[in-house]
Amino acid sequence: MNSKEFKKAVDVLSSEKNIDKDYIYNAMELALTSAYKKNYKSLSNVRVDINRETGEIHVYSFKTVVEDPDEMGIINSKEIEEYEATHSEEDDEESEEVRAITFDPRIHLTLDEAKKIVPNIKIGETIEEEVTPKDFGRVAASTAKQVVIQKIREAERENIMNEFSDSEGELAVGLVAMEDVRNYYIDLGKTQGILPKSEIIPGEEIKMGSTIKVYITKVENNSKGPLILLSRNHYGFVKRLFELEIPEINEGIILVYSVAREAGVRTKIAVYSEVNNVDAVGSCIGERGSRINNIIKELNGEKIDVVLYDKESNKFIENALSPAKDLHVFITDEKKNEALVVVNNDNLSLAIGKKGLNVRLASRLTHFKIDVKTLEQARELGINIVE
Repeated sequence: MNSKEFKKAVDVLSSEKNIDKDYIYNAMELALTSAYKKNYKSLSNVRVDINRETGEIHVYSFKTVVEDPDEMGIINSKEIEEYEATHSEEDDEESEEVRAITFDPRIHLTLDEAKKIVPNIKIGETIEEEVTPKDFGRVAASTAKQVVIQKIREAERENIMNEFSDSEGELAVGLVAMEDVRNYYIDLGKTQGILPKSEIIPGEEIKMGSTIKVYITKVENNSKGPLILLSRNHYGFVKRLFELEIPEINEGIILVYSVAREAGVRTKIAVYSEVNNVDAVGSCIGERGSRINNIIKELNGEKIDVVLYDKESNKFIENALSPAKDLHVFITDEKKNEALVVVNNDNLSLAIGKKGLNVRLASRLTHFKIDVKTLEQARELGINIVE
């Protein structure tokens, strides 16, 4: 690879992957410095310079100017070898101190020697000499390939993180690309997301090659690259589906207060509107259930109760316990969010639901601990209700 080809390769990489050219050149210079030391067994101080205009690569050896070793009491490399041969290595601090004052002609120049080259040079400054090997282009080409591959991976990771970093809690559409024992791998375009089999809707069948809607639960950058976790049984998945299917929710005319879900069985979603004459529940269901049916189909037949949120806790709890009717709601502790609901025998099973599902979802939806009692049980507690 000659200098023109190298510069062109950097220009293409910078343009296609949106990577700053200086970032690439700086990384290349560091990598080539290490490659030079390794391939040419150099123990001297070197730096690699890449001309940004031409792409030409030059290697420079540099030495630091110090005072005369005899005047400073600095010992040379031969004396340090003699010292280490006669002293224990256990005394690390003393050994490090001796190393620190070693004069090494490979990296140091005395002030007198340096002034013969640059008359006005001062202690602490450096003198450079180009040491670019004739065959360094071969080493540079091999190193450049490795660095380019690394930078492409880093750029792709960064682009993916930039695209998905704000996507937690959002809906995405992808292609079911692969499957293993525990997960489905969903192609999201620039990357794949992981849909654990524990996060699908119970009973649903996921087919390879099919397009699927998913909810993004987590986005993070780890040692292996971007990790995007997906779900279809998260309660947020239902909320995003309502936003997608119900224009009034997407436009902010209807608001979602809360969602409670038992994936694959039942979901309760509380909605309301601050706009007069808007039927929040009716708008979500649609004419003859046209809107809600699309969501139910996506949820593999999962039942959905759309209930009206009310600022009055009693009324909201009553709505949340639908389809049960003729309820008497008492807030027993406002601070602890505890409520007592009294029902007749005909509505007891509806209020509680199969295996307690209805009251459990209503409790999550309203954020109240709900205790359901019959009329007889209420009388035993001293609560008399006139039907």
